[in-house]
Amino acid sequence: MRVKICGITNLNDALNAIDAGANALGFVFYTKSKRYIDPTKAKEIIEKLPPFIQTVGLFVNDVAPKIDFICSMCKIDLAQIHFDVKDDFFDNLRTKSIRVIRAKCQEDVQKYNNEYRLIDAFVEQYGGEGKRLNLQWFDNIDCSKIIIAGGINQSNINDFKKYNFYALDLSSGVEEEKGIKSKKKLNLFMNTVNELYK
Repeated sequence: MRVKICGITNLNDALNAIDAGANALGFVFYTKSKRYIDPTKAKEIIEKLPPFIQTVGLFVNDVAPKIDFICSMCKIDLAQIHFDVKDDFFDNLRTKSIRVIRAKCQEDVQKYNNEYRLIDAFVEQYGGEGKRLNLQWFDNIDCSKIIIAGGINQSNINDFKKYNFYALDLSSGVEEEKGIKSKKKLNLFMNTVNELYK
């Protein structure tokens, strides 16, 4: 099972997440978030990462040229578009990207089902609130292209297994406080994932 740890704000947390077994790290470039990181600082962290770790930038209400500039500057691999856009938005984006669906109802989770997408629970704020989706919404649908986010932690990971999601994306579930990860929680979570999905 692939795992992305989002809301990285410092090098120590990044390295601890990688050591625990995370496949990808997320950096929040939304200034209103408590997990916001300045692009210059993100660049410094990313330059110190080992190879084969994917870096993801989370963006809210930004225009395509700004997203491309930050991703190029920071060497971000993938832009996570965490706001509603028209389809032609992606045509104007040079950076590889993934759409985020902030699901309010069961019908939302079946949108764009021919493409890889990240599905998170809808909250008025943008992400990182730890609100869990109703997993029954995913019953009897193909989840192999879905990255699931929202309310995932070590104690409930078993609930997600039967759906065969492409990846898990979490932030608050492995934190001591907003923006600061817990090495212990990271290790417990990844150990549980590895046991369940071996």
